Amino acid sequence: MTNKELAQIEVPDEEFIPDIEPTTLPGRIAKTLTPVVGLAITLVALIYTLDVFIYINVFLFSEQFYAVLYGLIFAGGFLMLPMTKSRAKTGQTWLDLALALVGLAVGTYLGVTFPQIVRTAGLLLTERTIVCSIALALIFELTRRAFGWSLVLLTAAFMAYALFKNHIPGPMGGRATSWARLSNYMITDTSALLGMVPGVVFGMVFAFLLFGRALFLTGGGNFFTEISMSLMGHRRGGPAKVAVFASGLFGSLSGSASGNVVVTGTITIPMMIRNGFRPATAGAVEAVASTGGSLLPPIMGATAFVMAEFLQLPYHEIVRAALVPALLYYIALFLQVDLEAGRLGLRGLKRSELPKLLGTLLRGWSYLVPLAALLYCLFVLYLTPTKSALITTAVVILVSYIGPQPMTWRKFKDTLITSGTAMVELGLVAAIAGLILGIINLTGIGLLISQQVLALAGGNLMIMLVLTALCSIVLGMSMPVTASYVILAVLAAPALTQAGIPELSAHLFVFYFAALSFLTPPVCVAVFVAATIANSDPMDTAWQAMKLAIVAYIVPFVFVLDPGLLLMGPLGGIALNIASALLGLGAVSISLVGFARGAVGLPMRFAFLAVGIGAFLPSVTISLVCMALILVGLAFVLRTGAQEEPTAA
Repeated sequence: MTNKELAQIEVPDEEFIPDIEPTTLPGRIAKTLTPVVGLAITLVALIYTLDVFIYINVFLFSEQFYAVLYGLIFAGGFLMLPMTKSRAKTGQTWLDLALALVGLAVGTYLGVTFPQIVRTAGLLLTERTIVCSIALALIFELTRRAFGWSLVLLTAAFMAYALFKNHIPGPMGGRATSWARLSNYMITDTSALLGMVPGVVFGMVFAFLLFGRALFLTGGGNFFTEISMSLMGHRRGGPAKVAVFASGLFGSLSGSASGNVVVTGTITIPMMIRNGFRPATAGAVEAVASTGGSLLPPIMGATAFVMAEFLQLPYHEIVRAALVPALLYYIALFLQVDLEAGRLGLRGLKRSELPKLLGTLLRGWSYLVPLAALLYCLFVLYLTPTKSALITTAVVILVSYIGPQPMTWRKFKDTLITSGTAMVELGLVAAIAGLILGIINLTGIGLLISQQVLALAGGNLMIMLVLTALCSIVLGMSMPVTASYVILAVLAAPALTQAGIPELSAHLFVFYFAALSFLTPPVCVAVFVAATIANSDPMDTAWQAMKLAIVAYIVPFVFVLDPGLLLMGPLGGIALNIASALLGLGAVSISLVGFARGAVGLPMRFAFLAVGIGAFLPSVTISLVCMALILVGLAFVLRTGAQEEPTAA
């Protein structure tokens, strides 16, 4: 693994500004204007997060900032996102430029007139209705370009329900809403487009995005990849273990499973295949590792911040609760990768091909300072996530001057620009999630669906959990995790809380299964992207991914029934939960791979599967019995199948 190859794993600027030379004049104009819009988004977001206007005694509603940022995001979206796939090669059209101007005008109008909108709340003015209708059309078109038709059709279905529910019989029916009221509510109400979601995205999420970009552009991505290569590259299945580490780290920062597969998978998947893994297995490892990034504290993509706002809980409580399940996810993945490498007799990479650990630490120790500062701000000083991320971004810039890649003016400019252009996609997620939240609040459909789920389950908690998990996976298909979580938080989680499940457990439950939609057939976006890179069969890759992520399908049921894995309850119960989960995932991993220190026969594999699942059950007696049986089984297979671990010389 050469330094050149390692450098390619770092998140590139081209992820946000495609390096395709347009062949048309409007395409060239759009490419020229994109960095300008990206910089403008970053500057406005910084003014908002730093409360600049408060220091000069100028009062502005937060919603005015949201509106202006939406206008810039609309403009950036039409400048960056092609109307069709064929247009990606030629660039934007004059229509795209015109729509960018319209989007900017709509956002500016909403920002300037918002105080008047507040004073005249309830009045359905024709001018305002026209602007709101245009805004809806722009959001739908940009969402289609960015994420496909699924989110557009889902939102349209909710809107159709609001407009025509007077024609629906039974408890789901009711009084219909006029177009004027619906469009005004969705765009101007603080429970919809200008509500809680943009507050989180334009504040906390933006601050962490800025931190991530600054860290990567000063070489942090390369440093952490080299560390993982130094620690794991020479072990059996080393390239796969590197993929687990690197993809988990980058996925936590980006929050995009499929995007992370593209960034890291183009390097790690070929490495795994060259090492001897099947293409389907290599693709599955990358897909599972990348998807798990959105579950991994402390950043968890953007969802942890939204969840904290939903539940009105301190951010550090969300992170603490999510820590053990996320670690179990990666431990199970790591263990299965190791066992599979052992089963195949794979060796690690040659030490001569790998960076030296001590040398890497001596060169890049400065990259550890910002991470330590972030954890200190969040969990010792208990600062808000936004303040913590902004302070840590400043630390990144300062310590870069004693590191190998100082923050030059060009890198600083690129940090600001690419942070802004990356906000375009996140802003569209906030917009569409806000619209759906608004309709749910307006129609009361969330409560109705919760009541129907409770009735369908007939009071059986396990049936309700299975139904909720299936709904979460289906609703999460082809959707960004944050958007699907927002929808599920108001549609599915209330049914669980009404059944007596703690709110945090219920929200983490739907969040986990929304994330698992990226791995679960038939629409498993992260898997399909990885399969394309690996040149493997998508369905084969998907089944391999589900096997590798098996713990993620089990653990949510466990922490809902017994919150010990969320670090809630007495210390003894928490310790027993964690110990039984660790032994359980070990047994399940051996069962699925069929290898320990040698081949494991089919009867023993079934036995390991049974006691492994039993160890997760919320019964102290059953857990203890299964743990004892697992230890006996491990002693037996390790004793009878002992062999030397393959490592590189």
